Amino acid sequence: MSRIIYNHESVERFIPGTIGLPGERQFFIQVSSLDGVHAVSLEKGQVAALSERSRELIRELRRSGLASLDELSLPSIRDNAPLDFPLSEEFRVGVMGITWESDIQRAIIEIQEIGDETIMDLLSEEESLQIEDAPSLIRVKLRLYQLRGFCDRADALMSSGRQPCPFCGLPIDVEGHLCPRANGYRR
Repeated sequence: MSRIIYNHESVERFIPGTIGLPGERQFFIQVSSLDGVHAVSLEKGQVAALSERSRELIRELRRSGLASLDELSLPSIRDNAPLDFPLSEEFRVGVMGITWESDIQRAIIEIQEIGDETIMDLLSEEESLQIEDAPSLIRVKLRLYQLRGFCDRADALMSSGRQPCPFCGLPIDVEGHLCPRANGYRR
């Protein structure tokens, strides 16, 4: 099976979302464009890391002047609509990368399937297409206001989970939790 690459040029939606109750949620990133709708599953920490790195990229673009003022001044639009269903997971996320293309004024996010990343990182795209069972890839080109909207939604998702214990900081389940600061007593 050869590598599948999903390219999304004119993106309509690029959103993180979840299915399930806090503490049991499954995290997804869903992208939709004229090229179709694709969703990938990932860990909560990966969503948080992509949001953090995206915000760092935007700050650096503003500081260095690499992005046009027109692109930087567009307000973010937060997409609060739910994930599109039926939800079909393309793959589980392994490696993500974010770059800036100043000639087209777009952020490019590449999301790669879990696989043998060490070998794939050393190969060009043409070489990786020839490898059997190469990890799939989603490549998304976003405007900065779309990227800020992704970050806003990701931050809201991170804070909507289980509340932290005031004593130990670990998340509290509906039934409570065994608090290490309370010698194992349930809080």
